[in-house]
Amino acid sequence: MHMLPLFISGAEIAFIMFILVMVFGADKIPDIARGLGKGMKAVRNASNDIKSEIQKSADKQGINTDFTKDVRGEIDKVKEDIDEITGSVRRKP
Repeated sequence: MHMLPLFISGAEIAFIMFILVMVFGADKIPDIARGLGKGMKAVRNASNDIKSEIQKSADKQGINTDFTKDVRGEIDKVKEDIDEITGSVRRKP
């Protein structure tokens, strides 16, 4: 799983944290973060359960799900080709 980078700077994150402290108070923030963490874990577990149920159903019906690996391999090949082509054009930071 790839994470998308956040397009906000450190100053913006600090400002958001300041607003959170002002609105909720410093003593409530750990509880809010804990609740968000539990919620994210529940969503992740539910999505994994759904994926496993779909996989089990496909296996029972004899559906071949290996095509996703083939598609991923082809996508990776295209990415490598694009990197080779744009490698000389891309600026180095």
